[in-house]
Order: sequence, then structure tokens, then C-alpha cells
Amino acid sequence: MQAHRMHDISDKVWELLKPLLPGSEGSVGRPAGDNRLFINAVFWMLRTGAPWRDLPPDYGDWKNTHRRFCRWRDRGVWEGLLEALIVEPDYEWLMIDASHCKVHPHAAGAIGGN
Repeated sequence: MQAHRMHDISDKVWELLKPLLPGSEGSVGRPAGDNRLFINAVFWMLRTGAPWRDLPPDYGDWKNTHRRFCRWRDRGVWEGLLEALIVEPDYEWLMIDASHCKVHPHAAGAIGGN
């Protein structure tokens, strides 16, 4: 599957994630639906901050996506993925917060008065 949206995961990232996901071939239970599409849907949700109901239909039904997201959360799948991938970090998406607030002189301890 080609990335059809700008921020969908690349083939390189997918090859790292694929063996770590539940429901893959060879694991116990029924094979999962399209894990890549599901992960792209979750990443879309995280990037946009939109409500689940606003998930674009080409990512699948929002109810099923939300239900699966919660199941993975409850089973610790997301934490497991982060732990597995932190061994070799990719600094492409590194973010540094350099917040700076300028305070009015009255709030900064300056001598008051008219």
C-alpha cells in the first residue's frame, strides 16, 4: 500500500512495525484487518486532534477504529511498540519545546507605583 496521505507511515517504518503487531500471520487467533491502515488512522487522529467521529471514511469506520485502539491500549500494545522502537530511535520527528513567555514588569518584581 502506498502512503496516500502526506503523513501516513512509510514502507520503511511499516517493515519495523509489522512483526511487532498483534493479529499478524503466525500469531495466535484470527488474522487482524489491515494493521497499517489502522495505525495510519490512529496517527491521523493524534495529528489532527479531531473527534473520533471525524475520522475520514477511507481509514475505516470510526467506531471500529476506536474500539480497536482501546483494546490495544488495554492490552499494552502501544507501550510495547514504543519500548521495541526506542532501542533504535529515529530523530526525524524530534521535537524540542523552547517556550518563552515575556512577563509584564509588574509581574516580574519591578518596583511599582505611578
